[in-house]
This record gives sequence, structure tokens and C-alpha cells, in this order.
Amino acid sequence: MTPAHPCHVLPGCAVSADKLRGPVCDFDEALVWEALGGGWQCLHGCYCKNGLSVEWHDFSCTKPQDWARTFHPGSLEVCYNLSGRARLACSHESVLVGPMSAIFYHAVGEKLSAWRLPADHHQFLTLEFSREFLLNHLAGHEAALHPLIRRVLASQGEGPCVSTPVTVASAQRKQIAALRSPPVKETAAPLWYRGQALALIAGLFFQGDPPTATPSRQQAIARQRVEKAIEILGHRLNDPPTLEELGREVGCSQFYLSRTFSRQMSMTIPQYLRQIRMERAAELLKSGRFNVTEAALEVGYSSISHFSHAFYETMGCCPGLYPLGVLMPGAKNVPNPVQATDKK
Repeated sequence: MTPAHPCHVLPGCAVSADKLRGPVCDFDEALVWEALGGGWQCLHGCYCKNGLSVEWHDFSCTKPQDWARTFHPGSLEVCYNLSGRARLACSHESVLVGPMSAIFYHAVGEKLSAWRLPADHHQFLTLEFSREFLLNHLAGHEAALHPLIRRVLASQGEGPCVSTPVTVASAQRKQIAALRSPPVKETAAPLWYRGQALALIAGLFFQGDPPTATPSRQQAIARQRVEKAIEILGHRLNDPPTLEELGREVGCSQFYLSRTFSRQMSMTIPQYLRQIRMERAAELLKSGRFNVTEAALEVGYSSISHFSHAFYETMGCCPGLYPLGVLMPGAKNVPNPVQATDKK
């Protein structure tokens, strides 16, 4: 019997073994996705060789997935998120990525963390760009670019490394569908893909474009309150506020905030708090600088047994085993990007 795994390839996304694995690279992303359960397809290019790769993802997961393991170190990645939810954090800033939204981020070492949330069907397209590729096409236009893109071009590491999500427009959804099934001959595909990638970033990296959709004032306020609550919780993992305190800080009653938060996040505030605590603990354990006791204390747990139980329920393995890449009993180990980078 095949062992259970927190992620699995969904029906209808089967591709040939060569296409699934993609080009051989010094950072073998295919190995990382394979260990996470699959659902990854290389559509075009090689980040290491060409400075550009276009990839499709289609999977479900029952445990939070450390999405940052799949980022090429130093890359600028764009994600067109069609379904499923993700959370990206840069220092203490946390950004939620919901369905039908686009976001870009700079994979700068341990500064950026990213998690795919459980109980969702995740479908998203990513484009990964090297700094050299971006310089070749964007140099000379810095004044018009998003501040994050300007920092990448200038090799400046300070400042946020995640953009604000924007709505994916219908025209972009058509482009994404075309990328999965190019309307050109195979010999023309490399040129076509490059053109499509440039067209997508032209509409995303430059400032001053009008928003694709304007939420109502009530929806905007509700979203701002949820985002503010998430920011507060992220800063106070080891000493979280009560629901009443949290409501006061975001400017509404605890009951209204609880309902709004659950509706937008599909989980309660206590459930979300435990998840981000365990995600942070997992990052600390993976770094190798914290043992289990230290990680537990860092995220506000004084009882190691309670911490271990919460970690196992959330992440699918004992905290002591997490740095080894063991997700669940019987599951395949997950190579981390540092080990994959050393693989020739």
C-alpha cells in the first residue's frame, strides 16, 4: 500500500516524466516538489540556464507545506494564484495570498518564509526570474518600477521582500490558460514563452496601473481589520493578545472580528494563531540554530509536551524530526534547498 502523504497530485495533471522533472539544474526544484507529493510541472525554461522558468502547480494538502523550500535562492518569483491560500512572511510582515490574486516576492535566504495552507486545492502559475534576466529587460526603467523590483535590480537587500497582492484580471487568466497549452509550434515555443512572460511582468512590475477590481468600502474595511489582526498576531507569537484585546486594537468587537476572520480565512483566530506559531517553530528548527525546547519557548509554549502535540497535529511529524525533512510516518523525506543546491 502506498504510504499516506500530505500532498498528492490531482487527477488530470499527469505529464510525461521528462516534462515533470524539467531541465537538470544545480537547484533541482523537481526533487523538492516530488518529495512534497508532486503536482509540479515545468512548462518552459530553466532558471539556472536561462534566468527564466514558467511552472504550473496543482495539488491538495492536509498539512501546511513549506513552499519556500521550492524557491531558487536569489530569484524574483511571480505567482498567479488561481485557487488555494498561501501565507508569505518577510521579517515580521505577513501577507495572505487568496484565490485569483497575483503577487511577487524576492527569495532572499531565510528572510522570506512561505506556506501553502492545508485543506485547500492549490492551483497556481509561477514565473521565476534571475536578477540578470530582469536587468537585461528592465534596466533604464527603474523610476517607473515597483520599489521591490528596483531593489532587486540594485542588489539592495533592505526593505520588504513581498509585494501587495492584486486581483488577477480576466485577460491574465486567459494568458495563464494559453501558457499551459501554447498556440504555437514547438520550435517557436521558447520565443513565445519569453514574450508572454515579459507581457505579464509589464502589467505587474510597473507602478501607476489602475486596480483591476475595487471592493466595496465595507469589504475593504473588513479585509484591513483581518490583515491588522494577522500583523498583530505575527508580532506577538510568544505573548498573543486575548480576543477582546485584539478586537480593540483593530477597532471592532471581538465577536465581529471573529466572524470576519473566520469568513475570510476559513479558520478561527485560535486555529490561525496555532498554525503560524507552528510554522515559525518549523522555520527555527529547520535553521539548525534552535533545539525543540528553544523553538517552543520562542513561539510562546512553556510546556514541551503541549508544543510537541500541537506541532505534530499541525505539521505531521514530531518537532525533533522536522529538520530531517520527515513529514509523516512513512512519507518521503523532503530535501531542503541548501542540500539540493549542493547536488550536481
